Amino acid sequence: MIQPPYLQKGDTVGIICTARSFSSEAAQPAIELLQSWGLLVELGATIDVNVNQLGGTDQQRTDDLQQMLDNPNIKAIWIARGGYGTVRIIDSIDFSKFLKHPKWIIGFSDITVLHSHIHNLGVATLHAIMPYSVPKALETAKETLKKALFNEAYHIECASNPSNKLGTAEGFLVGGNLSIIYSLLGSKSSINTHGKILYLEDLDEYLYHIDRMFYNLKRNGYFDDLNGLIMGGMTDMHDNQIPFGYDVRQIVLDLCKEFDFPICFDFPAGHIPDNRALKLGTTVSLDVTANATILKYT
Repeated sequence: MIQPPYLQKGDTVGIICTARSFSSEAAQPAIELLQSWGLLVELGATIDVNVNQLGGTDQQRTDDLQQMLDNPNIKAIWIARGGYGTVRIIDSIDFSKFLKHPKWIIGFSDITVLHSHIHNLGVATLHAIMPYSVPKALETAKETLKKALFNEAYHIECASNPSNKLGTAEGFLVGGNLSIIYSLLGSKSSINTHGKILYLEDLDEYLYHIDRMFYNLKRNGYFDDLNGLIMGGMTDMHDNQIPFGYDVRQIVLDLCKEFDFPICFDFPAGHIPDNRALKLGTTVSLDVTANATILKYT
């Protein structure tokens, strides 16, 4: 896997929309954050553009992403917000110049489309807070983003969950939003998880939807030869009037009971204020013990 060059003070970060719309006014906290790190900011042509829910037409969003990918002065691309829309443009993007001169693509949620697609191209990406989430993000989330971009050493440690399946693992870190990964199955953007550590998170889903998505991942071989499973924030889950009967942890453990890889829950990443930066496509070690869960970059 190729790791894009890390940032230096004076570098320029582009902020664009590949999914939902975002305003320059709402971008100010993110701009100020980047400037406090000594970085310059360039707002893309899709900022302040509204086409229903989206930050521009498919063509406008395609053109903006393409321009940022091809512009040698842009050293990282920070997607403004998620929601929906990135999958509508992914097949129109030419990554040939990006592969010759890779740069960090930053975001989460709907941006899992980019993470997965670019992983298959052999380039690392950064699952982290977006401009939209900066105002509510904890300092730990912002600090890990900075450290990831500037290649400062860090690891992620969190309290152990009683439902965790203990063990140690190592491999490429892949994943992102469960619903997006589920939606990419069968496409050229669907990732191969063999020998890797899979990270998953989601928001605002019914428990039976979670069960259905996990069954589909399992039937597609996502857990065959998987080295480890990290469950991040499973935020605002819903149940039906007649209860489904299993919570998220029970669903995951039941579907994975035949496998021996470690599993951790409540990892600090996802649709939560403590959304810490994950360098996807890099080699990590995962240590799930009775006392703590520790993720280290190797």
